[in-house]
Parts: sequence; structure tokens; C-alpha cells
Amino acid sequence: MTKMFYVSKFLKNNNMNIQLFKPKYRKEEILSEIEECLDLGWTGLGFKTTKFEEAFKKYADIPHAHHVSSNTSGLQIAIKILKDTNKWKDGDEIITTPLTFVSSNHSIVYNNLTPIFADVDDSLCLDLKSIKSKVTKKTKAVLFVGIGGNIGQYNEILEYCNQQGFKLILDAAHMAGTKINKIYHGAIQSKQQVGWDADVTVFSFQAVKNLPTADSGMICFQNKDYDSLARKLSWLGIDKDTFKRTNEKGNYKWDYDVIDYGFKAHSNSIMASMGLVGLKYLDEDNKRRREICELYDKGFNSNSKIKTIKHNPKCESSRHLYQIQVNNRDNILEYLNNNNIFPGVHYKDNTQYEIYSYGFGTCPNTHKSSNELISLPLHLFLTNKEIEYVIEKVNEAVKIWNY
Repeated sequence: MTKMFYVSKFLKNNNMNIQLFKPKYRKEEILSEIEECLDLGWTGLGFKTTKFEEAFKKYADIPHAHHVSSNTSGLQIAIKILKDTNKWKDGDEIITTPLTFVSSNHSIVYNNLTPIFADVDDSLCLDLKSIKSKVTKKTKAVLFVGIGGNIGQYNEILEYCNQQGFKLILDAAHMAGTKINKIYHGAIQSKQQVGWDADVTVFSFQAVKNLPTADSGMICFQNKDYDSLARKLSWLGIDKDTFKRTNEKGNYKWDYDVIDYGFKAHSNSIMASMGLVGLKYLDEDNKRRREICELYDKGFNSNSKIKTIKHNPKCESSRHLYQIQVNNRDNILEYLNNNNIFPGVHYKDNTQYEIYSYGFGTCPNTHKSSNELISLPLHLFLTNKEIEYVIEKVNEAVKIWNY
């Protein structure tokens, strides 16, 4: 009997369900951080949020970082700031990807701007040639999504945006810990967290992300004034946050101005406590994710019926996702579910949704990929035996649903 037979028998006998995601929390360390908040009587904005911002700036080697309630709220605020300060008009256009979670594109619409969909390449990230074909007189920015932690053609798109005077918005929801070589005077200095060179980068620390809290995000502007404005807009346009005012002396600590309607979108010290602990282990955790992906690669390399999504070798990817493309995707998903494996799909082509249907048919590679993609289980609790079992069952399913 083969090794795979024993793996399969072991998992079935132990009634294991292999989930797509399962966040890992260092419970004792997190509770210790949260206990400090409770002892001080401060769980809101400030205190731990400030500490988390400082820790993240040091980790990423970036000048500014503002902790907000989610990646979505971060994108909404970031785009509003770019629109207002650069005097964009309602109806102006941002070129974006249709292969993303809808929040990326909703954030454009929330600001009365128009998402213009460009196609993706084999990395599932935006294709520069397609971007160029979508440019009009109304184009103001490009929104790049690093799906799965991949950078794709990011460097080339950044260069193009700089040449054309377009703002580059990096939706780094999957990219906590994705690193690329930082070049100085033609020499590689170090690997640095991706995003320092975009006009604004927005991260996600939602529960299943590589740096998990319950839900939060981080806005990272290059521009100091934009960072300052983001802090006001995330707190209803108020020009001083409550923690700072609480720690001020004098009779007027209650007094503040309101410079914009803003949003209730800042994060809090409980989320920041979780983030502070997760950040310490981010590189270690991502290393294990890459190891899992290498095992998957080896398991599928000889199967011509499975297309694996390759990550740009110029980056050290966070590997938030391990994605494959197959024909008869829904039949294969059903087969895996029947064998206690529960993958996911990232993502449905946004132009297939009614509200973005004006772009339907304009991005053929996205549409094809969207109908073939499967995201396989990828989390820190996966054992090598479980990975082998997933490989076995995916190969089985593809053989059964021959094409």
C-alpha cells in the first residue's frame, strides 16, 4: 500500500475536517496585552493603537501608519484624501482589478469615483498592458491588489504610474509580510515590507489574515499631511483624539475642532493588542506558509491538468493564499467537500455582479480564471499529513473529472 493510502486512512479514521483558514492566536500573550488595557481602563483609540502603529512602522520601515477598523474603511478614507487634496471630480476614474473582494471597488464608488476594470495576468494581479488600454482623460489613479501576497507586475505598474502622474493605491489586504528587495544606488540593501513606494498602502488584519486581529487595518501614506488628515477623518473629522485630550493638562482639554464630517473608522486598543503580538510572529508564520506552498507545488508539479498560480520570484510572498486553476471547478469542490476538505474561491469576477456589470466581458483572463480558481487550505495548524491528504484528493478529483 502507498504512503498516500495510509495518510488518507488516518485522516478518515480521525474524522478530520480540513478548513481553508484557521487563525492562530498566541492567547496568553494577547491576554496579557489586553489586561494592560483593562487595568488602565482604556480600550479605545490611543494607548495600544499608538504602540501598534509604531511597531508596524519599525517592522515595515515606513514613515507613517494609522490603525483603522478595517482595510475597507482604510481604502475609503485613503481614496477620499487623494480625491479631495488633488481636486478630483465626481466621476473621475480609477483603474482597478475585477478579481478582488468587492470592498476594493466599493471604496472607489463610496467616493463618487468610477472603477474602470483592467484585466489580470497569470499572477492574478493587474496586467500593465491592459491598464494602458483603459486610460482616459479621466484616469486619476490605479488600485493594485496583491492577491494572495503576490506582487505580479507591481514594480512595472508603479514606474508607469510615476511616469503618467497617476496615484498608485496598493490594496495590501493579503500582503502583511510580503517583502521585496530594496535597491539603493543600484545595490540590494535589504528585503523590505512591500508598500513603502506606493502613494498609499492599506493592509488588512481581519481574523483570517496573516496578521490576525478580530478585524482592523492600517493606512500607510508617504505624505505626512495625508497621514495627519487620515487620523482626523477616521475620528469623525475631529482634530484631536480622545486619548491625547485625556492626557492633556489644563481647562481646555475638552475643546476640539471638527474639520470634516469624517467617519467612525479608527481602531481600538483591543485590536491593537492582538496586532502587537501577531506582528512579533509574522515572519515566522509566513515562513511556514511558504513551506506549505512548496509542498503543494511538489504535489502538483507532475499533474498537467492543474495550473498553480506562481508568485513573482522577486518577492518573498506572504502566501496568504495557495490557488490553483482547474476545469470542472464546481465538481472538484464537491468532491473535496465530500472528503472533508473545505477550500474556497478567491474571487468571483466583480463584473459578474449586477452593480459592476458595465465591465462584463472586458477582462477575458479574469473571467476565465474566476471560473477555474480554487484556494486550497492554508493555515498554521495544517500538518504535513493533512497537506499530503489534500494533494491526494485534489489529484484524485482532477483524474475523475477528466477533460
